[in-house]
Amino acid sequence: MVRGLEAVRDPQSLETFEIQSCASCGLGHTSPIPADLGAYYGEAYYGKRHSFTDRYCLARRLRILAGATPGKGALLDIGCGDGNFLGAAITAGWKGVGTDIGGAAENARKAGLDVYGSLDEVRSEALPAAKGAFDAVTMWHTLEHFTDPKGTLEGARSLLAKDGTLIVAVPDAAGLQASLFKGSWFHLDVPRHLYHFSRSALESLLGRAGFTVTRWHHQELELDVFGWMQSALNAVLPKPNVLFQSLTGKPSHGGKGELALSYALGTALAPAALAATALGTATRRGGTLIAIARPT
Repeated sequence: MVRGLEAVRDPQSLETFEIQSCASCGLGHTSPIPADLGAYYGEAYYGKRHSFTDRYCLARRLRILAGATPGKGALLDIGCGDGNFLGAAITAGWKGVGTDIGGAAENARKAGLDVYGSLDEVRSEALPAAKGAFDAVTMWHTLEHFTDPKGTLEGARSLLAKDGTLIVAVPDAAGLQASLFKGSWFHLDVPRHLYHFSRSALESLLGRAGFTVTRWHHQELELDVFGWMQSALNAVLPKPNVLFQSLTGKPSHGGKGELALSYALGTALAPAALAATALGTATRRGGTLIAIARPT
C-alpha cells in the first residue's frame, strides 16, 4: 500500500480518514475501516432527491439496462436502497428483487418490493424459477460500500445466468473531479465508501471475479454536475457538503451564512460545472464509471 490522501473528512461526523492506494492495481482503500460501519449510516445518511433529478436518473438507468440486455427478464438489484430503481424496473416489465439492509430496505419492503438482507438469502429464497439465475444484476453506486467487493462480485456472478449482464456504477477516483479536488472531492464520502475505483482498478477486479467488461459509460449527468459544484465549495468553505445536505434534507454542520454562500456560489458555478462535465465525458474521465460486463 502507498499513501494517497490524508485527513479526508466525513461530511457527517467530521472525523478524518486516510485513503491508501494499492501500488500494483491503484485501488483505493479507506483507512481505518470503523468497527461499526452502521453508525455512519442512519437518518443522517439517507436524504431525499428532488423529484426531477430522481425521475431523470431512473430513466437514464433504465435506458442503460435496456441497451445492455436483449430483453426484460429477471433482475437482481444489489444495494437497492429504498427501491426506487427496482420499482421502476418492475414497472417497466422486469421481474425484480433487491438486497439491502437497514431502514432503507424496510421502506422498500413497505412499498411492496421483495428485498433480502444478503445474496445468500436471495440464493435460498428468490432464485428465478425459469432459469435458476438472473438475467441482469445491477449495482448502482453500491460496490464501493462493501467490505469485500471481490467476494460480492463473485456472489453476483454465481446468481447470474451464463448469458446474463452485470452493470456496476461507481465514482471514478481517477476522473477529472477526483484529480483536481483530491480530499475535497464530493464523491469520496468516507468512511461509507470503503473502496475507490479507477477504470483500471475496477476492470481488474471484475476480471478476477470472473467478468469481462464489454462497454463503459463515463457520466451520470446530475451526479457529475453536482459533484463539480459541491467539490469546489468544499475546497473553499469551512464545512463540507453544506449545499448537498440542505438540498437533500440532511442535518448540516454549516451555519446560515455558510448555507447562503453555498447557494450563491453553487448557482454561479453551475455553467462551469456543466462545461466541466462535458469535458470529463469527452475525455472519458467523468465523475462516474459505469461498467457493463458479462460472465467470462
